[in-house]
This record gives sequence, structure tokens and C-alpha cells, in this order.
Amino acid sequence: MSLSEHKALRSPPRRAYMWWLGFRRSLGFKYLVTLFTAVVLPLTMGAAGEAWFGYRDQSRHTSDVLQLQSRSAAERIDAFADEISDQLGWAVQFPWSDGSEGTHKMDALRLLQQVPAILSLVLVDQNGIERVFVSRTRLNVVGRGSDMSNDAAVLGAHANRVWYGPVRYEQDSEPYMRIAVARELATTGVAVADINLKLIWEVIAAIRIGKTGYAIVVDDAGRLIAHPEISLVLRGTAGSEDYQRLKQTLSGSGAATVRTVVAGKASIAAATSVSKLGWTVIALQPTGEAYAALRAGLWRSLVLISIGTLIAVALSYVLAMRMASPIRELEDGARRIGRGQFDHRITLSSGDELEKLAARFNEMAGELAASKQKSERINLLKRFLAPQVAELIETPQGLLEGKQREVVVVFADLRGFTAFSSRADPEAIIAALREYYEAVGVVITAHEATLIQFAGDGVMILLNAPLACTDPARKAVQLAVDLQAAVQLLARGWSAKGYAMGFGVGIAMGPATVGTIGYEGRLDYTAVGSTVNLASRLCDLARDEQILVDFIVAERVAGSISMDFLGERAIKGFNGSTRIFAVTAGLQGPGSIGASGRGAAESALLPL
Repeated sequence: MSLSEHKALRSPPRRAYMWWLGFRRSLGFKYLVTLFTAVVLPLTMGAAGEAWFGYRDQSRHTSDVLQLQSRSAAERIDAFADEISDQLGWAVQFPWSDGSEGTHKMDALRLLQQVPAILSLVLVDQNGIERVFVSRTRLNVVGRGSDMSNDAAVLGAHANRVWYGPVRYEQDSEPYMRIAVARELATTGVAVADINLKLIWEVIAAIRIGKTGYAIVVDDAGRLIAHPEISLVLRGTAGSEDYQRLKQTLSGSGAATVRTVVAGKASIAAATSVSKLGWTVIALQPTGEAYAALRAGLWRSLVLISIGTLIAVALSYVLAMRMASPIRELEDGARRIGRGQFDHRITLSSGDELEKLAARFNEMAGELAASKQKSERINLLKRFLAPQVAELIETPQGLLEGKQREVVVVFADLRGFTAFSSRADPEAIIAALREYYEAVGVVITAHEATLIQFAGDGVMILLNAPLACTDPARKAVQLAVDLQAAVQLLARGWSAKGYAMGFGVGIAMGPATVGTIGYEGRLDYTAVGSTVNLASRLCDLARDEQILVDFIVAERVAGSISMDFLGERAIKGFNGSTRIFAVTAGLQGPGSIGASGRGAAESALLPL
């Protein structure tokens, strides 16, 4: 590793990353995740749900309050307009006649005293001629004056009985409007009054929505008519564009309330139209105030979540520390047992599942020790017995007891071994036998056959006992073919050294008595019977490279392995003659039946 790579591994980000990887795999992290899920997650979900429902309820409540206040203000403004129009109606209740100006003047002055909002009043006769003018700021005039028959106020009053004029600003500051009223009788004329709208400010100023919420009134052009801050109204048309835009937003959204920015503050607004005057009352409340209680609840929830997180971290740390020591002891015990120290025992007194786990570890160690001893005994026995027999000695379950069963017996031995052993050195004989037994043992083990005995240069092999197998006849022929291939390979090497030896095999199938025989100090597993004798006789008759089988084996493998019938032969110890067959061809390759390398003619060299 280069110096730069070593420094990179020791850098703070790298160390932090490695620590995080280790922590993620630790018990403390798992406890933290579990407790976080059990404690913090419900709190978070509860806070989120509370926030959502609280937001929805507060939005609905704010909308209801704003709409209620705006409707209330609109109704009071309508009532203000109705009251003025009703009062003006009293001024035109008597018809005009010669010399009635004085009476009408007295009625007009009385009206100014009763209705402070009226700045000036003009009484027009049935012909549209101004007859009386009274004012709070100018001189009163009585008598025939200008012709007002084409004035918009007079025409509107004749048409609709009550006419409301547009808002105007005197000297571009105070808002005014004209109201004209006419009776059903045309002879009573028309009363036209200039109304100071500053008095509507009292209606608007009395509206309070929360602590800082308020209401305003704008006309169709967006000009401010009433505002809690009277100075803004006295500014005249200044700022009317902003209020016109707010009004258009409210009328175009289609929603009960909208969110907007007024005077640099995020606010919630609701609007109601003043039906008689064509004005709009807008109720406003800052968003911060509307959701102040909700924010306070969220902060409380955040504090609870933080406390829950700290509790989860503390509990996970405590639990992890309580679990770490027993787990480390279990880990150390498992490591020792894994190394083969089966006498090691784990001692825990926690009184919980970990103590039970330690007890199971100790039981497992005892069982492993017993299993190891058993395995060592079996491995020792396998050096002197067939592997299948050695394994059955520990748990025989009746498989090694004497019984009659159908088996396949294979005998095989070297040809020319006697002559070889009579003239060869002992070292060469032992070396040749060692090579021979090694090759034969490998083939027998590969085919899972049972080696019954070594007898000098000969071997006895058993199939279908003590453990049953499928198609034992075919397996026996496969075994024989592979034995021939393995030994013939050795024979070629011996021939190069001047040792002329061959190999023959005999196979027979039939019933035999199998089981253990011997005495108290020594037992062997073997098979006895005519089938064993027949296999031995066939092995004696076989020439080098020959595999001779009896009729039963030939019949069992017919169709899959090529056989030559060599005729019948009288076998010593058997009544009558025995039909003998030679394996001539089969499947190629280790573990399968292969051709012997000789033709049928050479196989027929058996001396009958």
C-alpha cells in the first residue's frame, strides 16, 4: 500500500465512514431503529396527523370568521346607505308650491342636524329646477336656481327612486358620494345629498379579527373607501392599483378565501359585495396570526419528538451494553468450539434467553465432542474394514446381523503374480501391491461398493450388502470394467519393468448369507454361499483382461452391455453345467461400462 493510500484510509471522512459501517451492523443500531420505530415514529406520525387536521380546521375556522366579518360589515354599510336614503325621503315628502321654499329649507336644515354624514343637500322641484341648497361648508341658497333636469342624480332618482353616485375625492383626499332620492309623486321633486364617507370608517374600525386582523372597503375602481388607518383613506387614489388587484384576485379565484400579500404581510382574505353601492368589503388576517396556535402545537410536538429520540437513543445504548457482554462471551465460546475446544463451556446467569442459548451451546459442544470421538473411531475402523461396514458398526440397526439376501459378488486377482513374487525382491513386491491396492481402492470407493477382503493379489467385493443399491448387476459390471482399466494401466508400467502380470474378474449374482462372523476379539463382515463360490470360480477361469459373468448378471444387463456367450462349463462344486458370458463392449469412461479393448474373438480364448 502506498503512503497516499494509507493516508486516505486514515483520513477523518474515511474513519467516519468506516465507523458508520461498523455501527450499522451493531446491536445498538438495531435497538435504535427498533425503539425509534416504536417511540419516535408514532410521535412523528401523530404530530403530522395533528398538524394536518389542525391546519385544515384552522383554515376552515379562519375562512368562516373572515366571511362572517366581511358579510357583517357589508350589511352594516347597506344599512347605512338605507338609513340615509330613508332620511332623504323625508325631505321630499311634500309637493312644491309657490312660497314653499321656506318650509323645505327648514326640513333640509333639520335633516343636516339629524344626519351628520350629509355634507350638503339640494332640493329640486318637479321641473328639475334647484329650489333649496343647504350646506355645512357653504352659504345656504333659497329660490330658483340652475336647471338640474338633466343631472345624472336627478335622472337616476326618477328612474329608480334611489340613486347612488360614484365615489369621488374632494381635493384628492376625503371620499364623498352623491345620493339622490325621489318619491312616487313627481310633484315632490328630488333630494340630492353629498355624503361624507369618512363616517363609514367607524363601521370598519370597529371590526377586529384576532389581534391584528381588520377589514377594508373598496369601490369598483379599487379605490380605498374605508380602512382602520384613516390616513390611508385620506391619501385619495394613491395605492388604488394594489386594492384593485386584490379585489380582482378575490373575485376571480372562486374560493371563499385566498392567500395574498397586503402591505408586505402574507395574509388570508375574504370578500363580500355591498349590493346597493357596488362596493366590496375585504376582511384580512395575517397568516402568521391565523396559524399561530398551530405553530405552537408543532413546536410542542417537535419537543416531544426530540425527547422521544433522546429516550430511544439512551434506551438503545443501555440495552446494547447489557447485551454486549453476554454476546461477546457467547461469541468467544463459539469461536473456541469452532476451533475444536469441545471441552469449553459458556457460563451465563442472565436468567433470560441468552442463558438458555449458552446452555444449548454447551449441549452442542458435548454432542460435537461425542461426534468427533465417533468420527475418529470410524476413521480408524475404515483403515481395516470396508467404509460402509465401519460406519454401520456405530449404529448397526440390525444391518450387520446374519441374513439371506440377493447380492452381486465380484472377485478379481492378478495373473502371473505367483511367478512374479517368486523371483522379485520384497521391496518390488510390496511396491507393486501398494500400487495395485491403491488403484483398486479408488475404483471401489468411487462405486460405493463394499470391499470384503484382500487376499494376496485378489480382492472380494460385494454389492447390495450391507446397504441396498439400485441395479446392482449393472453397477458390478461398471465396477469390473473400471477395475480392468485401472489395473491394465498399471500392468503396462509393470511390463516396462519386466513384470508380466495381467488381471481377471469374475461376477456372479444370487442369494447369499451376509453378516458378521468371527469371535469375541475379532469380527469380519462377509458373505457365504454358492453365489460367492461361483464368482470365485469365474475369476479363476478368466484370462487377462477378461470379465466373466454368470447367466443372472448377463440377463440383468442385457440390452445395455454387449456380451458374448462362451458356452456351458462344468464348475467344481456345482451340479450340471453353468452358462458363462464375457463382457465385450459397453459405455465408455470412468464409472461407466466401457469396451475392454479386445474383440469377441480374443474373449473366446477361455479354455473350456
